[in-house]
Amino acid sequence: MWQIKKIDELSSLELYHLLKLRIDTFVVEQTRIYHELDDNDLIAYHLYYQDKTNSDVLAYARIFEVDDHVTFGRVVITKKLRGTGMGKQLIERILSLCQEKWPNKEIIIEAQAQVAGFYEKFGFKKSSEPFIFESTPHVEMKYRVN
Repeated sequence: MWQIKKIDELSSLELYHLLKLRIDTFVVEQTRIYHELDDNDLIAYHLYYQDKTNSDVLAYARIFEVDDHVTFGRVVITKKLRGTGMGKQLIERILSLCQEKWPNKEIIIEAQAQVAGFYEKFGFKKSSEPFIFESTPHVEMKYRVN
């Protein structure tokens, strides 16, 4: 079931499951050593899909406002559900939340370079040259709401 919560609304078990998915993917699978938790977790909306049977988090993203725009990141789908359309559902829900909470605000993300084409399918446009962030090639992408 899809859920949207601020960090203080998450149960300890929910927090455990969403952090486990993030760490399993971004640290272990992608073999990156970096601080997976940061202060953005404290201000973000945490959007996730949780398995009803075992409480595992199967899809996740965090969304928050920065200065004059909105951003999202830590976008992840569990390995067993990649390629099933769950990513499309997640992005559609992210964009819906952005429109609800921050109507007409520009959305700017730092996407891993290898998934930039995925975001382009939703109307995001590259707005920078590739750069290295947390030992991984990224590119800035913008989505204009209007």
